[in-house]
Formats: sequence, C-alpha cells, structure tokens
Amino acid sequence: MIVEDWFSSMIKLLIFAVAIFLLGLFFFLARTFPYFIQDVKYVLAKLKARRCMLKYMQTNFTILERFLEAARTQPDKPFIHFKDETFTYQDADALSNKAARVFLQSGLVKQGDTVAMLVGNEPMFVWLWLGLVKIGCSAAFLNYNIRSKSLLHCFNCSGANTLVAAAELQDAVEEVLPSLLEQQVSVYILADGCKAAGVESFREKMSQASSEPLSKDLRSHLTLQSPAAYIYTSGTTGLPKAAVITHARLWGMSSIQFLTGVNSRDVIYISLPLYHSTGFIGITVALRSKFSVSQFWDDCRKYDATVIQYIGETMRYLCNTPKVCRDRSHKVRLAIGNGIRADVWRDFISRFGNVEIRELYGATEGNFALLNYSGKIGAIGNNQCVLFIVLQRFFPHAVIKYNVEKGEPVRDSSGFCIEADKGEPGLLVSEISARAPFSGYVRDLQQTEKKKLHNVFKKGDVYLNTGDLMRIDEDHFIYFQDRVGDTFRWKGENVATTEVADVISLAGCVKEATVYGVKVPGQEGRAGMAAVTLRDGLKFDSVDVFKHVENFLPAYARPRFMRIQSSLDVTGTFKHLKVKLVEEGFNPNLITDPVYFLDEKKKNYIPLMMDIFNGVNLGEIKI
Repeated sequence: MIVEDWFSSMIKLLIFAVAIFLLGLFFFLARTFPYFIQDVKYVLAKLKARRCMLKYMQTNFTILERFLEAARTQPDKPFIHFKDETFTYQDADALSNKAARVFLQSGLVKQGDTVAMLVGNEPMFVWLWLGLVKIGCSAAFLNYNIRSKSLLHCFNCSGANTLVAAAELQDAVEEVLPSLLEQQVSVYILADGCKAAGVESFREKMSQASSEPLSKDLRSHLTLQSPAAYIYTSGTTGLPKAAVITHARLWGMSSIQFLTGVNSRDVIYISLPLYHSTGFIGITVALRSKFSVSQFWDDCRKYDATVIQYIGETMRYLCNTPKVCRDRSHKVRLAIGNGIRADVWRDFISRFGNVEIRELYGATEGNFALLNYSGKIGAIGNNQCVLFIVLQRFFPHAVIKYNVEKGEPVRDSSGFCIEADKGEPGLLVSEISARAPFSGYVRDLQQTEKKKLHNVFKKGDVYLNTGDLMRIDEDHFIYFQDRVGDTFRWKGENVATTEVADVISLAGCVKEATVYGVKVPGQEGRAGMAAVTLRDGLKFDSVDVFKHVENFLPAYARPRFMRIQSSLDVTGTFKHLKVKLVEEGFNPNLITDPVYFLDEKKKNYIPLMMDIFNGVNLGEIKI
C-alpha cells in the first residue's frame, strides 16, 4: 500500500514537472518568437486542411459536391447578391442545371470537353461553370479584355469547340467570328436574341430548359486530378498561356477561406474579375460587375459585407478618395488579396478601421503559396522556425541568388544554386513533387519546361521558377521585391512584353520594338514603356501609333511611355538588352532620345516635357 502510494505520488510529481516544463517552454518560445502562437495556430490549420484534402482525394469529393451539399442543407441561404437581385443556393442549383441542359441538348458538348467562357462578373459566370462540372466538363476562363489575335490564341489553346460570351462582348466575338466558324466552333451569346449569322442565344435556350437535377453518372469519370478550369496567365514570355486548375488545386485555392478565418456567416464582396478568382462555396458572395472606387463602401454597407477581396491598386484607390465621416461605418473585418504596399496598408487601417489584412502570394500556375497570417505590414509570409520546418517538410522552397543582368540563378563551382543571404533579394523557387505538382501550360510544352529549374540543390531535383524576386529579413519575414524575365505587373494584370512588342512592331512607322516595365512613384507594379526604332525615311506618327495600340491592346498593356531610338542594343543571340533601359526609366534628365507620353484624353502620344514628368512623379497626372 505504501509502495503504491509512493508510485502514485511520483507519477503525479512527474506529470506536474512535465507540465511546468512545457509551460515554461511555451512561454520561452512565445517570448523568443513574438509570432509563435500565431505560427502554431496556422500550422495546425494547415495540417487540418491537408487532412481534409487527403479525405477528399479518397472519395473524389469536389467543390461541386460541396456546393450540392450546401444546396441541400441550406437551400434558402443567399449565395450571390448582384445589383438588386439575390440568388439562393437553391436558385443557383436550379439555374446551373438549366445551363448544363443547354450544353447537353446541343449534342456538341460531351463528357470531358472544355467550353470557353468570355464572360464578365455576373451570376451567369457561376451558373455556367457549375453546369459544366455537373456534366463532367471544364471551363476555360477567357480574359474579357483581350481581343483579336490574343483572343483567338487563348481560345485555341484551350481545346474548346464551344464559346459562350457575354452580350456586351458581342463586338469582340464578331471580330474573330469568321475564324471561329471556319473551325466549326459553336458560338453562344448571353442575350435574349442574336441576329449575327452563326451565333445562337444561350439565354433563350436556357429559359426553355428543365431545372431538374442531372444524373451523377454524367461526371462519374471525374477525379480530383481532372481539370476543373483553365485560367490564363502571361507567365514569363509571349502570348497568354492556359494554366490547368485541377479539382484538387481548386480545393487548395479555396482553403484560403479557412486559413484566413472566413466562416459561414461571412459575406464576401468581390469586385475583381472572376476569371482570376477561386470559388467561394459555403458562404455568401456580394458580386459587382467591375470595381468602382465611388461605390465600394456603399456596396459593402448595402450587402453587409464582412470580407473584401483586393489587389494593391484597389486599396490605394480607396485610400486616395476624399475622407468622409462614414469611412468607418461598415462591417468589414477582413481583407484578402495581394500586392498592397506597406504605406497603403498603414493608411487603410488608420482610415477605415481595424480591418485584418491577409496578404497572399501565389501564381495561378504555381505549386506553392504564402500567406501573411500574422499581420506584419508589408510582408507576404514568413519562415519562422515552426512554420518553416512544416513547410519545408511538405513544400520545399528557397530564395536563391539571382543574376539580374544575365537573367539566371547564380550557381557554385559544383553547378548548384546558392541560397540568398538575409536581406538579399533572390529568386523564389519551390520543389516540384507529387505533393506539390506543377501541371504547366496547356498545349505549350516549351513554356512549361522553361518554368523548371534542374539540379538546384542536388543532382536530379526539379524546382519551379516563380519568376519573382523575394527578400527575407532578419525576423524571417518574406517580402516581394520584383518580377524577373519578360513580364511585369500593371493595374492588377500581368503584361507579357513579347506580345506587346509584337503588336507595336506592326504599327506603320515602327521598325522594331522592345517593351519593359518602369517604376512610377506612388504606383504598384510597373508602367509599360517601349523603346522603338523607326522605318527608314519615316517619322514617329504619334496619332497612328496611339490608334494602333488602342485597337490591339487592352488598356493595362498599352505602353505609357514611348522612347525613340536609332537602334536597339542586343546580345550575341539577338535578345534585347533591357537593363539600362529599365534603369533610365522615363527620366528626361537621363535620356537624350525623344520620349513620348500616352495621353488618353488627346488620344495621342505627346512629347514628354519636364512639366509632364514632374506631374507624373508627383501624382498630379494620372497614368
């Protein structure tokens, strides 16, 4: 009895000692690493999300199945608010059934096919995608800003034989209609009627279709590795490329809700293009056709929005509006997005209240993502000890030394890459593996291979080249520095310089062109600038060049500055040298060549005088 009591006392003492040790360790780590508690919470959430993913993989449980589950359990819950209409989950289910039946009854869309969608922000975008997945198909989300050659290219590389376009985009469709009809493509317009030959009204057919549920057998062949959608990205060079978004990848993208703290009671306000977005299933979405700085907060109040989606430019636009007494009169508690500058971040929370900002990093085609869950202003994520160990275990990544002038990673004498020092900008790379696959670009093996780096840290390994320069500070926080290669970002869009240069080179007076991005004070990303040479005996026809870029390029891709040179410097392999051009920017004090500025009001490229240069730098002239 005495021995038993002694053992019992010792066990209690041991448990107490272990508890004291763990408690002491916890306080030590929390004191040593200020974000330790947040790190642990995030890691646990990440592991939980991974367990769910493994479960979904075993049962092929797609986002569509989650939507149908929500439609059964909460049929009357609002799914989408749009203008003055509200669509419930039950409405969405019925309308997507009708859309699916239009495709089936046409006899031209079968299991496994892809349908291209040229549709803006409207509920029909969602009904079409849900309907396509219900019959075992996928959708190619075309950027509604593209036209002509780019539009045809994007459509063709999707492999689609059917195109559905919004009524307001009918002119864009008619421009390429002869080519589409020549390829025997079925073309639908989301209008009540259509007079153009070879084009049918989708709405008319949908109004006559049944809303009864469709057989699950129609999608029985789908797995989480099947394509759910194709989203277009500029990538590193050339025309837009279609990135494959599998059903598994869609789950991963949608897990952002869970990881950022979005719950089923939230209402998320979306004014950014749906063709770049992920599906928000299980919550309520307030949708706007296009971002409006003047209507943003009124919409948030109207729909009782609690979460907003952003890019850096939209946050800056909101901060630049005149202050009003109602600035903090809203229910928004969380902002999710990417590209916000540190100064805008501070201004936003100072002016609009204690809104938690969750800055993300992740490319459409990438296999790796970062999330700033700690609220560290300016950072896109961190490599704190606990998180770093977990992320490196499942998703190995690194920031490596990069030679900007040569456009390639720095390698040691053994031929392997070298990790960048703390505070040193370097190229972010992530290992390609079964756990972190890289699906690449549809029907573009060459560009897919160009995104891969081989023998990075050991012989035989393969890493994804993100094309982004990052910097890690002494506290292990990661900051975005710049893009590399032949792509820059402007107005929330990636601009492929090769494509823009090809378009400019077709202008009557232009012989050759090279395009690059230049920094503009107070602006996110880089503004487009072109250096051009002129055809023999011709002068720079500024009006004609303006008309040309206006006709063939979306607004965000049009060069804001045009530099006229006698010749363009090239490498031994005839690649344009841009380093010096980028350094000189559009500064007349550094450039002896004539420089012109795109003036939207005058519909012309006008000479860049010092007053214009100063006005742009001071933010007095909008670009």
